Amino acid sequence: MLIRNATETDLPAILAITNEAILNTTSSWNVQPTTLEARQQWLTDRAAAGLPVLVAANGDEVLGFASYGSFRAWDGYALTVEHSIYVDATKRRQGAGRALLAALIDHATDAGMHVMMGVISADNEVSIVLHEQFGFDIVGRLPEVGRKFDRWLDLVLMQKTLRRIAD
Repeated sequence: MLIRNATETDLPAILAITNEAILNTTSSWNVQPTTLEARQQWLTDRAAAGLPVLVAANGDEVLGFASYGSFRAWDGYALTVEHSIYVDATKRRQGAGRALLAALIDHATDAGMHVMMGVISADNEVSIVLHEQFGFDIVGRLPEVGRKFDRWLDLVLMQKTLRRIAD
């Protein structure tokens, strides 16, 4: 498995992974599938902002993808990022998510970020455990802030301090 920067040729796989997560999981709280054009714009916007979009690949096959972006829009949050990781449904629990998370942490640390946030559906126990294994702490739980599949969803906030900046 190779972790590399995503390219335009990866977008159909990224789209398929995204839409599967939208339609079948609570990893994404979107309810409507997205389009290739929207994913192209997302990749373009990320590149323009200097933000990573990484893929885990086995040869030409994309196993999963990950990225991070602003946690919140205000200046005071400039060194805090929120990340997302999605893995193909048929490739989950085979190490792609772990490899992508490690690569995102390294990228954010090298970019001078201070904190990385994971915002995870409380029912996604696999993701919560993975994040704990990488040193993320649960710092909050927001009950019933989302709704999907005709049920209320809780959100778990997880935080990892990447490096300390002197006050």
